[in-house]
Amino acid sequence: MPDALDATPYDALLLLSFGGPEGPDDVVPFLENVTRGRGIPKERLKEVGQHYFLFGGVSPINDQNRALLDALREDFADHGLELPVYWGNRNWAPYLTDTLREMVADGRRRILVLATSAYASYSGCRQYRENLADSLAALEAEGLELPEIDKLRHYFNHPGFLEPMIDGVIESLADLPEDVRDGAHFAFSTHSIPTSAADASGPAEEHGDGGAYVRQHLDVAQLIADAVRERTGVDHPWQLVYQSRSGAPHIPWLEPDICDHLEERHAAGVPAVVMAPIGFVSDHMEVLYDLDTEAKAKAEELGLPVRRSATVGADPRFAAAVRELILERAGTERGQEVTPCALGALGASHNLCPVGCCPARAPRPAAAGADSPYA
Repeated sequence: MPDALDATPYDALLLLSFGGPEGPDDVVPFLENVTRGRGIPKERLKEVGQHYFLFGGVSPINDQNRALLDALREDFADHGLELPVYWGNRNWAPYLTDTLREMVADGRRRILVLATSAYASYSGCRQYRENLADSLAALEAEGLELPEIDKLRHYFNHPGFLEPMIDGVIESLADLPEDVRDGAHFAFSTHSIPTSAADASGPAEEHGDGGAYVRQHLDVAQLIADAVRERTGVDHPWQLVYQSRSGAPHIPWLEPDICDHLEERHAAGVPAVVMAPIGFVSDHMEVLYDLDTEAKAKAEELGLPVRRSATVGADPRFAAAVRELILERAGTERGQEVTPCALGALGASHNLCPVGCCPARAPRPAAAGADSPYA
């Protein structure tokens, strides 16, 4: 048996994700959860839900999270880390509040949270922290003893997150016809967000012109492109592009859109493109629809050879990275000197989100940060 690893003071890990429908009848209620408070009519939600109905009304994200849970538990057991793993979602069952209630009933008092978003942004970090605060408020109203909650740092530049994506790009290159392979360009794709949200992402000192959100993605793109060049001997041009825009047309969002980019690359005579969804942890609906359906249809219309590389998903290297992040944070909390593992120019992210980090348009309480009302 492996020697036990010490996660003290933590007694549980919570995998916190977005959630998704698991059948046609779930689609509209799920979208009502996602858009709660925006006053969007049900008929409009049915139109938006067509993406899900194309896939039987089932989002792949839930099964992908189940696979990640299995990978984490297997890795922890293999390495002697005795830390139970729970799962809660923002918008669908298992709901976050229900999971936290279960954790309290199980006696968990110091919880680490792994969010399925690797980068700094309001929707990718602070909104999850707001959800945690909402759930803690609900438990408090029930008279339950509240656990102390911390969130693992952003892991965009951890080797265990990067290496599977590097391999995915190399495998996609190898799958291209040989006569276009060396001339292929990389389109590193992530979720578009309003430019105002991007500019305000990360700590206050990092705000402005894309903020931490854009800088972190650019750093990851450069790391992958450099690694591919070192391993293949070919230097492939690349660009950071965006997908899945959902806002009003008059509000500026990050560009270029992946489909517009494919048109521009084809017009410029580029022989092939590898689309690498670096902004996503797993192949959930936005990857399956916006890249595998819409973008590939655009490429076929143009006659442009494309391949889409894999996301990290439940890769064992990612599970190992989570274990390393847990031990890193636990050691820090115990007052030990810890050297965080991070590649690239930006270094390791903060453990505790500071005041002013990824602010909301309307201020709301957020847990697991310097401004938490539940510290």
